[in-house]
Amino acid sequence: MDNEKLKKFSVPIAILFLNIILLVLLVPKIVNNFNAMATSKSTIEAKKQELSEKQNRLEEYRKQEAEEAKMAAEANADNGNKQFYKPTATGMDTEAVIAGEFTEILELIRANKIKVRSIKYDYDPKDDNFVKGAGASYNVARLNMEMVGNYINYDNFLKELYKHEHFLDIQSVEIVPYRKNKRILLINFKLKLYSKK
Repeated sequence: MDNEKLKKFSVPIAILFLNIILLVLLVPKIVNNFNAMATSKSTIEAKKQELSEKQNRLEEYRKQEAEEAKMAAEANADNGNKQFYKPTATGMDTEAVIAGEFTEILELIRANKIKVRSIKYDYDPKDDNFVKGAGASYNVARLNMEMVGNYINYDNFLKELYKHEHFLDIQSVEIVPYRKNKRILLINFKLKLYSKK
């Protein structure tokens, strides 16, 4: 009779054991899934915060760009009013006269952490229109510079050079990324400096 009573409960007991086995097998997976979900949630929150910071930074850049565009427009309006460099002393040769303005350009280069590899000077070049037409009134120096810098520093240098108070002429710019590190630029920069005699 005991066997008959047990047979009545055998199915519920088997179901109970099966549930216990399934529970033992599934609990670690549930815990792992819960931990993964918590990690994903914290990652999503971190990414949202990072996105918010980058959006704020983008807004700041846009505002700065708008201000720079406004300043550039104002500078373009005043561009015809740029004065020629005029040394304080008189009776100097071209090299001595241009040295003062060249010092200002070198300060801009140093301030923007750009390294100069070489500079070639050509004083009063015969193909320059100022030398041809008014050589008695103006000194001209053509500078061929090889420089090394990164994108941000070079961009800042060009912006400051554009705002430079004296008349100058950027002849050409050749930029090549360095093969071993693409963030570094090799720059060939040709510039003409003018000054009144």
